[in-house]
Amino acid sequence: MTRDRRLPADVLPMVDLPADFRAFHQLKRAPYVHWAELYLGNRADAEDAVDEAFEQLYFGWHRVLTHENPNAYAWRVVKNRTIDHARARGRRPVVTDYAAFESIALSDTEDAIGILEENLAVYEAVRELPERQHDAFVLRYVLGYSVREIADLLGISEAGVYSTTRYARHRLRKSLDLGQEEETR
Repeated sequence: MTRDRRLPADVLPMVDLPADFRAFHQLKRAPYVHWAELYLGNRADAEDAVDEAFEQLYFGWHRVLTHENPNAYAWRVVKNRTIDHARARGRRPVVTDYAAFESIALSDTEDAIGILEENLAVYEAVRELPERQHDAFVLRYVLGYSVREIADLLGISEAGVYSTTRYARHRLRKSLDLGQEEETR
């Protein structure tokens, strides 16, 4: 019989965690939950997914630290756990639900259906971005994180964030047939 390596959530805080893991957890948990909540549409589910990711990271912490880029590795673990939670609940990402909600909230406007169609087209185009562009774009323009925070979360340089979001915006303009506009950082 194999032993379940997961600790109950109420036991994990009592374990003598390494200081570097505690610091990592303290710095990363809130933004990870923020991101996961966007995709799961529920704070409790987001916290569960992120806590499971941290448990996975804890049990392999010595291996995590040997990775060339521990932040990028941890980001991947959090994303995978979030996706697993969505699949286990038979859900699609709820970002498109927000587009519909925003459109309904604007229903007093002349063309609520047109606004809904536009919002859904934007969210679909964002969803179709390559993974890194998608992550950087959502963290920056949807969740409002700074370039420095995004670089830290994704494990890339600040210049990499600027470049990635610039390519994402270019791709979105092209996908949505918006033409070119002057690039700003």
